[in-house]
Amino acid sequence: QVQLKEGGGGLVQAGDSLRLSCTASGVTFTIYTTAWFRQAPGKEREFVAAFSWNDGETYIADSVKGRFTISRDDAQNTLYLEMSGLKPDDTADYFCAAGQGIFTTVTVARKSKYAYWGQGTQVTISS
Repeated sequence: QVQLKEGGGGLVQAGDSLRLSCTASGVTFTIYTTAWFRQAPGKEREFVAAFSWNDGETYIADSVKGRFTISRDDAQNTLYLEMSGLKPDDTADYFCAAGQGIFTTVTVARKSKYAYWGQGTQVTISS
C-alpha cells in the first residue's frame, strides 16, 4: 500500500522560510517522478515543483522560481520543499505526489500524471 505523508507546514510571517517534507512508504522514490502541488482556498490545485525520475531534472513553477527548492533523500524515501521569501500568496495546502512513466516539461505539471497523493499540509503566510 502506497502512502505519502507530508509535514512541516504551519503559520509563518511574510519573508520567513519553511521546509516541507514528504515521506513515502510502499513505494521507492528512485523509480518515480515526485512533485509538490498546492491548492489555495477556492482555487485549482497547481504545480509547484518536481523531481523527474526519467531525466534527473528538477522543474520549478515560475511563480516560485528563485524562492523554492525541491530535493530528495532517496535513502530516507523523503521529498523536501525548501521555501524562502514566503509571501501571503503562497498560503495554501501543499501536497506531494508520485507518478511513474516518462515526464516532459509539459506533463510534469499535470495532476493526472501522478497516481499517488498525500493528504496535504497547510501553509499560512501572514502579512
